Amino acid sequence: MIYFVGAGSGAPDLITVRGAKLLSQADVIVYAGSLVNPALLGYQKEGCKVYDSAKMTLEQVIGVMAPAAKAGQTVVRLHTGDPSVYGAHREQMDELDRLGLAYEICPGVSSFCGAAAALKAEYTLPGVSQTVILTRMEGRTPVPARESIEELAAHGATMVIFLSAGQVDALSRRLIAGGYAPETPAAIVYKATWPDEKVIRTTVAGLPEAARAEGVTKTALITVGGFLGDHYDRSKLYDPAFTTGYRKAEA
Repeated sequence: MIYFVGAGSGAPDLITVRGAKLLSQADVIVYAGSLVNPALLGYQKEGCKVYDSAKMTLEQVIGVMAPAAKAGQTVVRLHTGDPSVYGAHREQMDELDRLGLAYEICPGVSSFCGAAAALKAEYTLPGVSQTVILTRMEGRTPVPARESIEELAAHGATMVIFLSAGQVDALSRRLIAGGYAPETPAAIVYKATWPDEKVIRTTVAGLPEAARAEGVTKTALITVGGFLGDHYDRSKLYDPAFTTGYRKAEA
């Protein structure tokens, strides 16, 4: 069996219990060495073969996983965060389907969750935003025109922007052009949950200066929106004047 395992956002103890168990049972591990914390390899058993996919193509990754699975070995494909967010694992699954090989997915803690923890923030505050947009700016990888930063910014929702820390000047301008006020709260979270985690609070207009001051150019999430401010409505869930399916409103 081949298991796609989410490594979590960085800290080795933020992998799920299931993910850690699978790592400890693996005969072969293929991990995203450019992003996954190498401390997670401490879960491997003696004799396990380990491959760093940062130096491999899709064909080479499949070329390692497929023969091992056919030989009856347990294979773990270790992805950063959760594989479903910028994990590039769909193309791997399609190849495995074509080869008739079985696989399962073990979810992980995405870095956008780790960033919220670092910020001590809630993305979905009543009266502020009930929508979280996960996106990225185009670079060497294109983005559909309808998903441009300007189009998404027009919603005024909470935004978490991946893979764009090296383009903060353009990002700041485009967020403002899309509708965010320059003074809208923003934050840069560098390596969320890693030992060298860094949280930089600023505004949309201040993003470029803040990133330069801290020397951040990669491995960071940029978060934008009123959820970083101080004003929001009380949740109806715990409002004594609100009836739920489990309790009646107090008189």
